Amino acid sequence: MAYVAGSSAGRNRTRQDGPGNERAGAPERTSLSAHARDAVRERIVDGRYPQGARLVEREVAEELRMSRVPVREALRALVGEGLLELLPHSGVRVRRMERADVEHLYEVWEPLAVQASRLAARRVARSAPAEPPGVTALRTSLDRAEQAASDDEGAREVAAHTAFHEDIVALSGNPMLARTMEQLSGQLQLLFGMREEPEHMRAQHAVMFRYIATGDEESAAASTLLHVRDSRAVALRSLFDATSICIPEGADREITPPAPTPH
Repeated sequence: MAYVAGSSAGRNRTRQDGPGNERAGAPERTSLSAHARDAVRERIVDGRYPQGARLVEREVAEELRMSRVPVREALRALVGEGLLELLPHSGVRVRRMERADVEHLYEVWEPLAVQASRLAARRVARSAPAEPPGVTALRTSLDRAEQAASDDEGAREVAAHTAFHEDIVALSGNPMLARTMEQLSGQLQLLFGMREEPEHMRAQHAVMFRYIATGDEESAAASTLLHVRDSRAVALRSLFDATSICIPEGADREITPPAPTPH
């Protein structure tokens, strides 16, 4: 995917035409930076920029057919996301995910994912009998993941699974949670693309969806907790051959909803 920047003449006019026009050019530069960030992130996640690879600003800019300024901003942002790391003297490289990195990521993601599912289900319950638009987005991501798995298209399946978790956060309606999760998004995409995806984990998504769509807060939270912990075990085993890590017993079972609290 190539993102084409505006002409150099246009950029020069922006610099030369005075303060007002310079401010007018800022949104365009921000947009280009966002495009560059998405393009570089995509290349990291799908392996075109492998872990440990050094990224040269000039070469990335040439590949994306952009000027170096938005690319520089994009690389800086991806350092903040944890996908790139600064080299001791200059430049950046794609960060290698070590075992400790994976464990730390799951330690942070687990409570956030559980709370996102709980809040999403709560929002559905409060909207009844109407269905929030976010439920449709969740259902669509789930269907896309199943179709991608059926077509044996791993990259498309990873994208759909990532979208499923992002859609839960969006449905939660909590902007602070969304901003926090955004910081983890790139690393989660990378991790999902690296590890295997057992069939029973796709089934867990269907269970999570059902509880969220019916507004069952605690069952949604419990099924998400099971899924994230299972995902962690699978990631550690598949990435680091951690034979001592096993999938939790009953990981492919559905969560039994808690008994109603008597009033």
